[in-house]
Amino acid sequence: MHKNILLKNQKGYQKNITNYNYMIVYQSNKKGFIEDVISNEIDTKIKEAYIKQIGRRPSDSEANSWSNSMLHMNNVLLDNEIDNDLGVSIEFQIPMTSKRIDFILTGIGEDLRDKVVVIELKQWQHVQLTDKDAMVKTKYGFGTKETVHPSYQAWTYALLLENYNSTIQDYNIELVPCAYLHNYSDDGIITNQFYQEYIEKAPLFFKNDSHKLRSFIKDHLKKGDKNEILYKIEHGRIRPSKHLADTISEMIKGNTSFLMIDEQKLVFETAIKMCNNSLHNGEKKVLIVEGGPGTGKSVVAVNLLSEFTKRELLAKYISKNAAPREVYASKLSGSFKKSFINNLFGGSGAFYDIENNIFDVLIVDEAHRLNLKSGLYQNIGENQISEIIDAAKFSIFFIDNDQRIHVSDIGSKEYISQIAKQKGISSYNLKLESQFRCNGSDGYLAWLDNMLQIRETANFRLSSEDYDFKIFEDPKALLDAIKEKNKINNESRMVAGYCWDWKSKKDNNQYDVVIDEFDFRMKWNLTEDGSKWIISEKSIDQIGCIHTCQGLELDYVGVIVGNDISYNNGLVITDVTKRSTNDMSVKGLRTKVKIDDDEGIKNAERIIKNTYRTLMTRGIKGCYVYFCDNNLKEYFYQNISTSKAVESIRTDIHDVRIEKEVAEWVKYVDYLPFYSVKAACGNFGEGEIVNEEGWVKVEGFGKLNRNMFVVRAKGNSMQPKICDGELCVFRTNVVGSRNGKIVLVKHESLNDPDYGSYTIKLYKSEKTGDKIIDSEWYHQNIILEPLNKEYNKILLNEYDTYVVVGEFCGVVDSVK
Repeated sequence: MHKNILLKNQKGYQKNITNYNYMIVYQSNKKGFIEDVISNEIDTKIKEAYIKQIGRRPSDSEANSWSNSMLHMNNVLLDNEIDNDLGVSIEFQIPMTSKRIDFILTGIGEDLRDKVVVIELKQWQHVQLTDKDAMVKTKYGFGTKETVHPSYQAWTYALLLENYNSTIQDYNIELVPCAYLHNYSDDGIITNQFYQEYIEKAPLFFKNDSHKLRSFIKDHLKKGDKNEILYKIEHGRIRPSKHLADTISEMIKGNTSFLMIDEQKLVFETAIKMCNNSLHNGEKKVLIVEGGPGTGKSVVAVNLLSEFTKRELLAKYISKNAAPREVYASKLSGSFKKSFINNLFGGSGAFYDIENNIFDVLIVDEAHRLNLKSGLYQNIGENQISEIIDAAKFSIFFIDNDQRIHVSDIGSKEYISQIAKQKGISSYNLKLESQFRCNGSDGYLAWLDNMLQIRETANFRLSSEDYDFKIFEDPKALLDAIKEKNKINNESRMVAGYCWDWKSKKDNNQYDVVIDEFDFRMKWNLTEDGSKWIISEKSIDQIGCIHTCQGLELDYVGVIVGNDISYNNGLVITDVTKRSTNDMSVKGLRTKVKIDDDEGIKNAERIIKNTYRTLMTRGIKGCYVYFCDNNLKEYFYQNISTSKAVESIRTDIHDVRIEKEVAEWVKYVDYLPFYSVKAACGNFGEGEIVNEEGWVKVEGFGKLNRNMFVVRAKGNSMQPKICDGELCVFRTNVVGSRNGKIVLVKHESLNDPDYGSYTIKLYKSEKTGDKIIDSEWYHQNIILEPLNKEYNKILLNEYDTYVVVGEFCGVVDSVK
């Protein structure tokens, strides 16, 4: 078992250090091992120790492999030049995992350093080449499956030990990995140049290579294990190596993808403090961080992983979906390929047989995707949330309840809190709200929720000021637009709802997403790219699904909305029967819907709507969409503010020239800067650095100054005073009452049909005589009132946070 020791480092923060007794099924020296093999007792001893250590009987294939492999290893070690005191260990379990190293030899090298030879044993006789890095296909049971190359496996197992065992780090113990395929005759496939990088790190030995492996052992291990090397390793504490901590810290440093701002920093610091308190007091704690798409959940998660690792805490980033962790590991690894960085990232199904509190911290991203059970057939373990909480002294769950897109998803803020409470563990909730995706527009997200009828919001119409959202009549034109955007930085992709079968997976000549009306044909994402599809350069020619992009972001996303969602009689309707039968995320729901099972109908609706909500929020700068259902397309069209001219009450609007540049000496003397409404609000309302779009000559406004600017009005809500398309002068930083004045206001929850989160309206305040603060009237309600009575008033209460960006000075007349 393990014990916890409380230490304080130079910086003064508390940390727990875990001492862990590594499980070893069999341990002896070379002489004892050979005697056990010759007396035919080796497999019995391994089997008995396995049952005692693991608590279950080994499978027949596992037991047979011991009998076979140990005979071959015995033949290798039958050499008088190999010291009888070499340490021999079989089935050495790697900490934090259920993985075991097959065979270990320990001794002293020629340079008198302690050395460990790690040997991965394989019964294989044939493999098939793949086009995936470090992957081969080989026979398992009655079929074949993809698995890692044995050299890669041996190398990474050794690297995992090296990066997390304090004894190996402190005593500079050298680990030497290799693989022995004692039934395999080299056919040139497993030694293909494609795998050479890993073979150089961990040499391969084959059926006729027992003498070569014997020489390899003699080259590295000159004397027996007098220093009890494995005993020291076995009792070494688990901690991340300094090299590992420094590397991930340097990779995040200066990488703008992982910069934290505002409440992201608040969550980060709160998590650090909670972790310190938890480790210091010995009390487990759970932190739940809720946030919508683009609020920075993953940014905070990766920064926490770096910080905890730097503090020598045993931390790991966890996600159910492989795509986020594969992409983040790839972004962090830089020039490293399949490097030790991968050890910091793991799946959510690996904790069912992990010892309690073995990790200091587990950081769970996309926690809404957690499942009840683990394994390919979801038949292992009991509850992933419970198992993760048990495995760590402090656990953090980043969650968005509206991104559950699979029938097996169980993660919710309420359910995680409930499990923690059942265990007597305190849980705390924080929320990330600021939007850093979708052009920073909370209005777009609220509008999308309203449009998909996920929840009713005040955002009925979307303004082009909010976000670059476009509807395409032709999917081929959509693809062309996304490809054009992708030329900029390879960060635009096509995705679709899973309404088309994955035919190309078995037949590469087939197309998957086919829309015959437009002769549109695309294939689903390439299997060779795996979870890194979204960052592969070739993937612009394929179309991704929810499973390859959830938890990740693009600059522009092109979305094909399938026939599983439509619009009729004022309702957004979902139809799970239109999903592909290949889609396991709705497995079993078709049957429930057919028999009118209420829960099944609700689950199917939730999954389909959440899927499109997730797909349509992957784009930082824009989302371009094609709808298969025409009614749904028209419904979205009707709720977008377009730039089409609206008939105006006034007809005397003159064209006003907007100069791209003017001389410095006429700026703010004869000319004022021209901005979009959104840019003006950013510049004058929030202090952002925004470049003007041009300069406008103005007259009749008195002496100009740098607090004045020009924007173009949209719509007819302020007619007859301000008409659609007119250029308006505003002045910011005006002192005095605004009551009765026309103002430009920014408010994230606004839903102005013309401007979205911004509006130009008449400012009125309602005052109550019974609320007086410091002898002044207390403003209880603010009314933003249109002059055109066909438009609705906008009400703001005393708790709303809004910014009055400027006061209206007048309309610019054309200058002859």
